[in-house]
Amino acid sequence: MPADSPPAGVAVTLDELVRLRFRRRSFSLLPRQPVRSLLAGRRASRLRGRGLNFDEIRRYQPGDDVRHIDWKATVRTRQTQTRVYTEERERSVLLVVDQRRSMFFGSVRHMKSVVAAQAAALAAWRVLAQQDRVGAIVFNDERLDEIRPQRRQAAVMRLLRAVVDQNQSLAARPDGPANPGKLNESLRRCRRLLPHDGLACIISDGAGHDAETNRVVTEIARHNDVLFAFTFDPLEAELPAAGRLAFGDGGRQLDVNSDDAKLREQFARRFAEERAVGRRFLLARETPVLQLSAAEDAAPQLARQLGRRRR
Repeated sequence: MPADSPPAGVAVTLDELVRLRFRRRSFSLLPRQPVRSLLAGRRASRLRGRGLNFDEIRRYQPGDDVRHIDWKATVRTRQTQTRVYTEERERSVLLVVDQRRSMFFGSVRHMKSVVAAQAAALAAWRVLAQQDRVGAIVFNDERLDEIRPQRRQAAVMRLLRAVVDQNQSLAARPDGPANPGKLNESLRRCRRLLPHDGLACIISDGAGHDAETNRVVTEIARHNDVLFAFTFDPLEAELPAAGRLAFGDGGRQLDVNSDDAKLREQFARRFAEERAVGRRFLLARETPVLQLSAAEDAAPQLARQLGRRRR
């Protein structure tokens, strides 16, 4: 390993994200989903897919969708007329990738920021293979990098470099003040870049979400598909019985006795309740929620939740 390479699981390298190109076939972001995919379930939305462009008005033919009958033209010509649409050849997919200090946490295998970076790379390569446009908003507590959607490998490489740059900067300087408002700023930028018939993939732990977050996500979902990849660490979900533990955020420290069964129960219940509230809000807007654990690589998790059934 080169001297300047970050430790495995702490930060990603560009070579690592480029190699994920060969894992992109394990899942799909197309509207037609495998039976076992999360996006095919009754309680999650089906992806809209590409938008439709008006092509022409012609005489109705058996088998045409009756919803496309043009009644004004039918009255004018006294023959049933239908509007014909063609599917757009490509659509825009925008990845919103969280690399804030709240993501620099991991207790088992990876930092949450690493799993988010892997998921972003896998999604970018998959979208390019589908011949759609892919772009990203990569953000941390101080800055926001914007890559406008394009259907070019060069755009994917710019996206990956932005992710690697912010990911490795986070590993080099993990301390400093947090900026919860950066999440909403990134979502507002997403709303401007993705006005209609696109797909927004938000990869984040959701730290700092508030009423403004809900409002902006609702506006994005009104005319686009939204997919939320909730990134978490097992230690955030369940506190082990490991005696006295110290937790810090770079400025403050909290000592807790993890052998206290009541404390562990309250800890787990609070995490589950907060996740349930967020999930209900997103599902009410037909926004499916993926679960990305920092205890495992992103590729097998995406394959299980979005993947095709292997023959």
